[in-house]
Amino acid sequence: MSEHRARVEFDPRFTVAEVPERLFGSFVEHLGRCVYTGIYEPDHPTADADGLRGDVLDLIAELGPTMIRYPGGNFVSGYRWEDGIGPKEHRPRRLDLAWRVTETNQFGLGEFMKFCRAADVEPNMAVNLGTRGLQEALDLLEYANHPGGTHWSDLRRSHGDEEPYGIELWCLGNEMDGPWQIGQRTAAEYGRIADQTARAMRMFDPELDLVACGSSSRAMPTFGAWEAEVLANSYETVDYISAHVYYHPVEGDFKSFMASAQDMELFIDGVIATADAVGAELKSDKKINIAFDEWNIWYQDATGEEAPEPWSEAPRQLEDQYSAMDAVVFGSLLITLLRRCDRVTAACLAQLVNVIAPIMTEPGGPAWRQTTFFPFAEASRFGRGTVLRTGTASHSFTTERFGEVQALHSVAVTGEDGSVTVFAVNRDLDRPMTLDIDAGSMPGIGEVTCATLTDADPHAKNTLDDRHRVAPAANTNVHTTEGTITVELPAMSWNTIRIQPK
Repeated sequence: MSEHRARVEFDPRFTVAEVPERLFGSFVEHLGRCVYTGIYEPDHPTADADGLRGDVLDLIAELGPTMIRYPGGNFVSGYRWEDGIGPKEHRPRRLDLAWRVTETNQFGLGEFMKFCRAADVEPNMAVNLGTRGLQEALDLLEYANHPGGTHWSDLRRSHGDEEPYGIELWCLGNEMDGPWQIGQRTAAEYGRIADQTARAMRMFDPELDLVACGSSSRAMPTFGAWEAEVLANSYETVDYISAHVYYHPVEGDFKSFMASAQDMELFIDGVIATADAVGAELKSDKKINIAFDEWNIWYQDATGEEAPEPWSEAPRQLEDQYSAMDAVVFGSLLITLLRRCDRVTAACLAQLVNVIAPIMTEPGGPAWRQTTFFPFAEASRFGRGTVLRTGTASHSFTTERFGEVQALHSVAVTGEDGSVTVFAVNRDLDRPMTLDIDAGSMPGIGEVTCATLTDADPHAKNTLDDRHRVAPAANTNVHTTEGTITVELPAMSWNTIRIQPK
């Protein structure tokens, strides 16, 4: 038994919020091999009649995303959506300035909707407010969602989709504060076009769910001021403000990396405070929620990947290989999203396949699970229900960036069947802990199981040559005594503890 003891207490009568379905979203952008040879490869041995890779669809079903954001990302700010509809032989090839590649447009809106149906996910559509604007967004909305009898809706029907797509969730542009973004705008400019677009889209359908662009990260110099200005212009016409964040170790500071969720918490706090301040000033009783529609581990300063040849087609880009340590930090970020699901009511893991993704593929070859696949799959499977308020205590460790940080990071979710799942991360790289879970508030404790992801080598990865190196394993160090469950958590570990009612 570890000398470092931690504790979690919960009571099913005290809750945070019901977990939103959209919290387990992901993201497909026309970037690198996410689409081409990722989800779409007509010549692959497992491909279906629509060119979708069957082996990837199987892994997506196991991963469990509920919603997919498309088609970008930076890509959308230069995208003509009309290029990706109609007969493929007539679709134009275009230069994608965002990623300096050639887009063939062999996969477009119709193919994406077939993918959504095959993967059983909700579509989340982004519109181009970079090089385009209000009219093009309305044309896309009419093509996608109007039953028929008009130019754009009849065009969709002529392309083989008789029924409207019924897309409910729409992103009004992408990262419009970023100088890297095609058509970057000031907060005032963007707030105005977002409000105009939202108002017009609501004339078509008042029940749409609309996402305004928040800051591209908490590190942006305009963070806070951007959200305030954008929402001052669009508060009553949008439902969400977006947040984006990516983490990686900086200069070998792995202890701070393990505590990345501390920064994510501060990001969420700041956006909520700003949004609520705007609402108070406007004397509105409406609450703006957060769509955390890009989050992940991303080694943005990585030097090992060769830059692709300019204007090549679907080159290998941003194909990070994730370690056991990355998976534990990733799980901690998931815990944060669950803990704050009263206001973070939509989220998208960026991205789904090949590009900083939980699923990897080889053209014509196999598909496999990265280490980050497992925390997402377990959270999506067992994290449905209601998040419980918890009390926690554990030993701390010192980080350069965040000071003293609790080693235990956890959340508890109760399901309709009365079961409780505790997701727990031991963020300490060196010291295991003994976790006591006070489950005495449950009417009775039945079977208790724990799956643990860790590795003696924190940098161990799943690769093409060793696809099963890192995976969760049954943790048999679980004991129950008079309403208390005791579990041994290894150092640097992600743990899914399932407590069945008696």
